[in-house]
Amino acid sequence: MRSVLIVNPFASRVTDELVAEIEQVLVPVQTLRTAHAGHATELAREADSDAVVVFSGDGGFNEVLNGVRPGVAVGFVPGGGTSVLPRALGLPRDPLAAARAIALGRTRRISLGRANGRRFAFSAGVGLDAELIRLMDARGRDEHGRRPGDVVFARTTIAALARHRGRFEPLLEIVGYGPAAFALVGNADPYTYAGPVPLRLTPEARFEGGLDLVAPREVKARSWPRFAAYALRGRGQEGARDVVYGHDLDRIEVLCRTPQPLQVDGEDLGDVTEVVFDAERDAVTVFS
Repeated sequence: MRSVLIVNPFASRVTDELVAEIEQVLVPVQTLRTAHAGHATELAREADSDAVVVFSGDGGFNEVLNGVRPGVAVGFVPGGGTSVLPRALGLPRDPLAAARAIALGRTRRISLGRANGRRFAFSAGVGLDAELIRLMDARGRDEHGRRPGDVVFARTTIAALARHRGRFEPLLEIVGYGPAAFALVGNADPYTYAGPVPLRLTPEARFEGGLDLVAPREVKARSWPRFAAYALRGRGQEGARDVVYGHDLDRIEVLCRTPQPLQVDGEDLGDVTEVVFDAERDAVTVFS
């Protein structure tokens, strides 16, 4: 198998030493390093190989999935602070162990989602979660190029909720479902992680299926303990009367009363007034 290794040298856990060790495991025909936002998409599109392996965080994984050619298998080596995608696929958290698992050649076909045409692998959101990602991005990186960790994210979340006084009015209209305060669209379970803890916001979502939707109709301060329990236990939201819930959907249309932030796989895509989420079933071959 001829593979190309794409490396994001700015990802939190990427070092030259680890890159060299991963090269020994995978023996790629070429190792390419990204230099700017969107570069991984360009490199994946131009790669002349049977497989593309990415050593990066979730942003780099997303870029590669938006550029990879049909028929090319993709592997994900966790190089970010969270690296949701390889963990959700069952790969080890240790980069070298993940590379060794990829070298075994086991693959599976998975579906992807699209948000206004942009592919995503595990999650997308309109409103609150995208706002939190934007706030974290605004904090920048340290002198080593690393993003703030889970403690900073927790503080940022608490501050954001306090600023809203814990209340979120229905600013969205989900076509066919009615009003909602914010929308979470999952292509996998878990939706994301908080450190080692999986957040199971869309507990029935599967990589092999369509998209799942969870959207609280209105959020009040007293609702947060219950919503937190849903996320940790992975049950309850599907039957809650104040939550819009959809499973294995092919299309979700969201209209915004005011411009709202949109994120896919943890990447801020700016403000939108409408979003169309589409399921791209049986979209890509991945190593697992």
